[in-house]
Amino acid sequence: MIAYILRRLGAGALLLVIVTLVTFGIFYVVPRLAGQTTEQLATMYVGRAPTPEAIQATIDRLGLDQPIALQFWEFLKGIFVGAEYQFGRNVVECSAPCFGYSFQNYQEVFPEIVRRLPVTFSLAIGAAVIWLVGGVTVGMVSAIKKGSVFDRIAMGIALAGVSLPVFFTGLLALAFLVHAWGIFPSPGYTPFLNNPVAWATGLVLPWLTLAFLHAAMYARQTRAGMLETMGEDYIRTARAKGLKERTVVFKHGLRPTLTPILTIFGLDLGLVLGGAVLTEQVYSLNGIGRYAVQAIVQSDLPVILGVTLFGAFFVVVCNLIVDLLYAWVDPRVRVAG
Repeated sequence: MIAYILRRLGAGALLLVIVTLVTFGIFYVVPRLAGQTTEQLATMYVGRAPTPEAIQATIDRLGLDQPIALQFWEFLKGIFVGAEYQFGRNVVECSAPCFGYSFQNYQEVFPEIVRRLPVTFSLAIGAAVIWLVGGVTVGMVSAIKKGSVFDRIAMGIALAGVSLPVFFTGLLALAFLVHAWGIFPSPGYTPFLNNPVAWATGLVLPWLTLAFLHAAMYARQTRAGMLETMGEDYIRTARAKGLKERTVVFKHGLRPTLTPILTIFGLDLGLVLGGAVLTEQVYSLNGIGRYAVQAIVQSDLPVILGVTLFGAFFVVVCNLIVDLLYAWVDPRVRVAG
């Protein structure tokens, strides 16, 4: 078990380095391969209405006229030890981990991400609990009651959940459930430690909206896995031995189905923690996703780069945790891995 964990930790660390390299390449190398000059690349970091002096200053600050290998080294070094940017006679320090510096707002990207992280984290965790528990439960019951009225209704709702985008269901929920009928309070974020009740009531509708999409996929995935598993020979053997139906369903039927569920859960949770863009934008939640949208509108490329890198790290870390959970769900993975 320890050897398996060490192998996965080493693979995760290597993958983080590769993700950093790919992210750097997307923002620094690919534009050059597409024909952009150093001045044009610097213009993307200056923002709107750049002056020749500002462009040249940006080239000097970021070292865009230096060799690509040296630029990547400075980029990587900034993440671990920080970076410095020259503004005339003034020197601005970007503390480690330096995920970039917004030359439009004159602020470091990482502290702003950290400031908004509780909003995105609260949204992601609450929605994840709902879609995981709700989706797996509905899928399991649908598999057990295959062909019943519950199965048909549940799968019909699941199909609608997969088909309808978040910005559509979110706006409908705001229009009817909040403004027209007053069933839910207006969405908003209150820090958990300040008022746990206000924290939950302000996020319940965003939780349900975000969870509706994912729970639908989890229900269909669980139902398909359970139908396949419950038809295996060892399930019939377990029933023939006189085991209780609950034991057969949960221990022998559901547990093997959780392996693919864990796979997609790690991806989904990592992506949501990296920024639930549409949900935060619809409900005006100042999380990481909305921060990225504002940066795109303002053409603030350092912020876009920082959020992209931060989100990629979350996806890698969440998948590393999922790999470790595999060993608990299915002990055979320890040997195969």
